[in-house]
Amino acid sequence: MKIATFNINNINRRLPNLLAWMRAAKPDVVALQELKASDGEFPAAAIEKAGYGAVWRGQKTWNGVAILARNAEPVLTRDQLPGDRDDHEARYIEAAVAGIIITSLYLPNGNPQPGPKFDYKLDWFARLKRHAKAFLKQDLPVVLAGDYNVAPTAIDIYPTRSWDKDALIQPKSRAAFASIVAQGWCDAIRELHPEERIYTFWDYQRNRWLRDAGLRLDHLLLSPQLAPRLVKAGVDRNIRGEDGASDHAPAWVVLK
Repeated sequence: MKIATFNINNINRRLPNLLAWMRAAKPDVVALQELKASDGEFPAAAIEKAGYGAVWRGQKTWNGVAILARNAEPVLTRDQLPGDRDDHEARYIEAAVAGIIITSLYLPNGNPQPGPKFDYKLDWFARLKRHAKAFLKQDLPVVLAGDYNVAPTAIDIYPTRSWDKDALIQPKSRAAFASIVAQGWCDAIRELHPEERIYTFWDYQRNRWLRDAGLRLDHLLLSPQLAPRLVKAGVDRNIRGEDGASDHAPAWVVLK
């Protein structure tokens, strides 16, 4: 079973790229982030024609998350991260596919920091940590997939000082991510590639793609029940170099 996460950065603008990648890669499940489309603007017909069922939560202009399943209909289990009834941003959705709970999460960027946007990021992390702990208590097979907007360690960002003040690599951001992993989750890509510089995001500015000046922001965390089934993990980085590409590339795992 191949499960991928992909920050598509505007699903309607990148729809040809998305469909071409799905035809080639044949993922069984795709967690999408940053749809930048309202519920009614989601391209459901094109997704269905490609052979995928879908659940989604859109938001006009920004945010938006979805889960696609090949030759199947995802069973929606939640479309909002619990813990804050006043948070109406479309950043979280989860669904059951083939007996596995899959999330698509889009953590707040947190910039500028310090400030209210960074506080919101840390609060969102705390809420995710509580929800993740509940999954573990129930001993469920879960993949926490999505754009976490954090490069967890120094090896997850190209050698530079230009991002030192960015929320993506702040000690508190990294500690929040590490505290979730420490609950017992398996960071799939790092599990199989412990020392390799692997990136999932290359900013459009400053020629960063051609310089391979990337960051690993997109992660798939596996619950203890799923971790022993991990056989492959990687990033389809060439997708980032195509015309009209998102600034992210799909990250994926294969479970036996």
